[in-house]
Amino acid sequence: MANPRVNPDQTLDKTGFSGLAAAHYNLVEAALVEQSLARGEARLGNGGALLVTTGEHTGRSPKDKFVVRTPSVEHTIWWDNNRPMAPEAFDRLEADMRAHMAGREVFVQDLYAGADPSHRLDVRVVTELAWHALFIRHLLRRPAASELPGFVADWTIVNCPSFHADPERHGCRSKTVIAMHFDKRLILIGGTAYAGENKKSVFTLLNYLLPDKGVMPMHCSANHAPGNPVDTAVFFGLSGTGKTTLSAAPDRVLIGDDEHGWSDRGTFNFEGGCYAKTINLSAEAEPEIYATTSRFGSVVENMVFDPDTLALDFEDGSLTQNTRVAYPLEAISNASASGLGGHPKNVVMLTCDAFGVLPPIARLTPAQAMYHFLSGFTSKVAGTERGVTEPEPTFSTCFGAPFMPRRPEVYGNLLREKIARHGATCWLVNTGWTGGAYGTGRRMPIKATRALLSAALDGSLAEATFRKDPNFGFEVPVTVPGVDAVLLDPRATWADKAAYDRQAARLVEMFAANFAQYVRHIDEDVKAVAIG
Repeated sequence: MANPRVNPDQTLDKTGFSGLAAAHYNLVEAALVEQSLARGEARLGNGGALLVTTGEHTGRSPKDKFVVRTPSVEHTIWWDNNRPMAPEAFDRLEADMRAHMAGREVFVQDLYAGADPSHRLDVRVVTELAWHALFIRHLLRRPAASELPGFVADWTIVNCPSFHADPERHGCRSKTVIAMHFDKRLILIGGTAYAGENKKSVFTLLNYLLPDKGVMPMHCSANHAPGNPVDTAVFFGLSGTGKTTLSAAPDRVLIGDDEHGWSDRGTFNFEGGCYAKTINLSAEAEPEIYATTSRFGSVVENMVFDPDTLALDFEDGSLTQNTRVAYPLEAISNASASGLGGHPKNVVMLTCDAFGVLPPIARLTPAQAMYHFLSGFTSKVAGTERGVTEPEPTFSTCFGAPFMPRRPEVYGNLLREKIARHGATCWLVNTGWTGGAYGTGRRMPIKATRALLSAALDGSLAEATFRKDPNFGFEVPVTVPGVDAVLLDPRATWADKAAYDRQAARLVEMFAANFAQYVRHIDEDVKAVAIG
């Protein structure tokens, strides 16, 4: 009997692709694992996890992302941050990709982004690789089987790693391309097997669409108190700041670990899964995330493993430091089934300060929150990239510049308005270095960070005595039960106080130089924070 999910010569809705050898529609996890193994795309790891490598690209390619420049988006895209592509170039790209895929098999997943039904976006994802279909099935949200017959995609993503773009013909930069056409509601991805491009394309799309609906899209994790979704917290942060780790606290309910919206109804997860880093992951520090690496159907990406025992090497970053595991949210025991929370009671901005200047926690005014949100500061440390020999500042506006199609002030003003309307308390948390910069000091104790966050989220920290930080003007607690008081004063942790003062002055100058680009777009109270 023929498989009803395999459709020879199927024309895929809204893509124009036809003449395919087969289109496999909405295969479940076990079937996608079977297909991946049969096609030689992966190895079956211990516990049934799928072990994959992505070849040349082991991370995103932000310089290869393009938005098609049409009249409908001409005046709303932040072109300083988004590369334009001519409509004619996109048409050639689409035609050439369609011709390339003729005679090939594809895997189609009908999914949606957004746990709030009123803001849900239905997405059809067409992939050349079976394991890409499994990955995106984990990362987006899965409709009920009864919804699939009537599924109509709002947008379509077509991902074909074997297709190589031609920069002259297709108006792009290299053989790799990620191109978004708002009028056609179509995203084309070629020349890269890195699966994260799939999910971040959806995030970029939502970052453009949702502000027009009054919804704040956020590159953040979120959780809430058990049995009390009203007590919701969101955690902004760039890679390496502890966003996934700190939001997955066992005494809180995890709403999601990466992408959320804040609407007039509250907080909602865009996704249905997690995409966690695995480098130096341990069973002791993060037992549940660690367990997903040997869970049936998890996608383990670019990890080195023993060819005989298939044991994973969590410390080996020879392929990339960006090793990952993708899994559905239900793999985490305290995850929310609904993906919904209340209006954030606490907004936490995470930074990894390798300069050793920032305190472990600080309370922000709404204007200060907008300043630090637009700054999006963290730091690279020696050894993470070739040529990095001392801490380097990284300012990624809105804690996610590569995914922001609109100007940063659109998101900053929306966040500020929601903070003011709903009375959220804002915190800056430094998970970086204390007692000196990277190479001299030590990493902020995770036990202290957890204690400070718990006090912030349960409201007890609000009762503490605060001092004004002389460098950034925010409020820093003087004493917190269970936390060494010296740790709360970063200058006191340095043996050489004059060296701390020089480092602090240097960091303040870096913030000011970066923020100069926003000064003419912001209100006076935020400008006062920037000027000091």
